[in-house]
Amino acid sequence: MDIYTRTGDDGTSGTLGQGRRPKEDLVFHALGDLDELNACLGQCGTLLGVPGCQIRTVQSELLSLGAEVASFSADPRFLFELASDATERLEREIDEAESGLPTLTAFILPGGSPGAASLHLARAVCRRAERSLVALRHAEPTVRLQGVKYVNRLSDWLFVMARHENRCCGVADVVWEKQ
Repeated sequence: MDIYTRTGDDGTSGTLGQGRRPKEDLVFHALGDLDELNACLGQCGTLLGVPGCQIRTVQSELLSLGAEVASFSADPRFLFELASDATERLEREIDEAESGLPTLTAFILPGGSPGAASLHLARAVCRRAERSLVALRHAEPTVRLQGVKYVNRLSDWLFVMARHENRCCGVADVVWEKQ
């Protein structure tokens, strides 16, 4: 399979079952942000003490969500869906990791160990992906709310995992001091 097709040279790109759309379409903003988030997580996986299987699971779920976003047409031949229990799994992992962390009483600055800093960056990209999905859902009501919920929870997961990574590395969270 060739990596290039030349079909996008006119400023359009194809979706699963929806034909071609302009590359500035909201669906491609959402897909691009999900792809960037997945790449950030790939980088995180190279820097973390957090089990890599958790990162790989999230990366696979993001690919599933991307396939869902690219296939939200009514044609069932092209329909992909993120697993319905993915958000609940994130919540369980958040609760488990958070139980071993000190309670936050102030805002913290992104950073700390290299792994935690990369997770904080991924969290910021995740928030952008969430905004893109919300915009797409408003324009295309057939886009399921489940994906928005998942990405919203994923940003919480990334925040907690960054704090967990700092703790595992013996690095304290940096509390924001108002200037």
